[in-house]
Amino acid sequence: MTRSLLADPATANHWPVNDDSLLRKIAWRIVPFLFFCFVVLFLERINIGFAQLQMKHDLGFTDAMYGLGAAVFYVGYVICEVPSNLLLARFGARKTFSRIMLLCGVTSMGMMFVSTPSAYYTLRLMLGIFEAGLFPGIILYITYWFPEHRRAAIMSMFIAGVAVAGIVGGLFSGWIMRDMNGVLGLFGWQWMFALEGLPAVALGLFGWLRLVDTPAQAKWLSDSERMRLSELLDSSRPHQKESETTRAVAANPKVYLLSFIYFTLTCASLTLNFWLPLIIRDFGVRDVANVSLLSVIPNVIGIVGLIVIAKHSDRTKERRWHFAFCTLGGAVALGALTLHVQSLWLMLGILSVACVMIYAALPIFWAVPPTQFPKHHAPTGISLISSIGITSGVISPWAIGVVRTRTGSIDDAVYVVALLLVSSGAALLFGIRSRGNATAVE
Repeated sequence: MTRSLLADPATANHWPVNDDSLLRKIAWRIVPFLFFCFVVLFLERINIGFAQLQMKHDLGFTDAMYGLGAAVFYVGYVICEVPSNLLLARFGARKTFSRIMLLCGVTSMGMMFVSTPSAYYTLRLMLGIFEAGLFPGIILYITYWFPEHRRAAIMSMFIAGVAVAGIVGGLFSGWIMRDMNGVLGLFGWQWMFALEGLPAVALGLFGWLRLVDTPAQAKWLSDSERMRLSELLDSSRPHQKESETTRAVAANPKVYLLSFIYFTLTCASLTLNFWLPLIIRDFGVRDVANVSLLSVIPNVIGIVGLIVIAKHSDRTKERRWHFAFCTLGGAVALGALTLHVQSLWLMLGILSVACVMIYAALPIFWAVPPTQFPKHHAPTGISLISSIGITSGVISPWAIGVVRTRTGSIDDAVYVVALLLVSSGAALLFGIRSRGNATAVE
């Protein structure tokens, strides 16, 4: 009997599906590619943090100019994020992600030709426009494939990409800038932009062949697997009236509470993303390659910590207290950085704690918004939260650059960021209540 069933393809195609095996199969199929896309584009977003160690001197830029260029990226990002995510919902992930990767790769390589502040600002603006939609698009795309109780762990992999980008930048950016400086008459930072832009172009071409838009198009899933996945996704969707309009979503107070939380959280993460090399140099490290290599340490520790914390949050199905713990711990660590202890390794240890806590808070946060909207409102809801929250990128890097230009230190700015982190944790802890495995806004 067993042999005959296995020999019958029609019967074998409808064997019971193991949920863990199914979700693991999906994860191995779609997550690695998206992870590499996220790492490559995030590196292109933040590699000016390494480039500034030479670029400001070679081009005569001030810290304020550098900070403004970092901020201008988010102007384009914020303006185009919602339209880009709506285009994903309309045209599919395959076209959207391929477009983003190709345009970002070409623009990032164009940074090697910067010679004036206006050119610097223009290319950073263009990079933000082209990259807009990648991160919220990934969040939306994950909701097509994974039930709510698995999303924090999956998102933790992408947030780990923030740290991985820092590691890749630490391993290669400093080496490129130091050892290729002067090759073919180009500065080291010019070579860095040229070489680090190429992978995005390659991934854009590969994505056109690799991705599918929905599980229904996935030929690598059996009929039974598609049916079981549909059941898992249906059970994790909130039961809300589907008659709400996009205008109603925009008027929903949930959007603005979650946007405030994301705004304050990203102020902290951007401080690490753009200013970490400079923070390490202020520890007394002067060689650009050594600064880059030392930046690997807090990023590696950050990856391990965020995955452990995010998985624990998924396992316990609890978000609020995990998030509050991370934001409070991150605030304390940031505050401790201003003590300027005369020990390189102690300061690196404190910086590592800050990376763990701040990075871990991000996937825990992003497990919450998809539970707050019905399926067809998720693109708008997620994009609005991300777009409003990421306006921190317009403000935070520029403000920190101004503070450093005027005072020679970023300590005053770090105090403000630490306070914002505390308010972020309090807002999620007291503004959202738990109902079993779900969450609800008060």
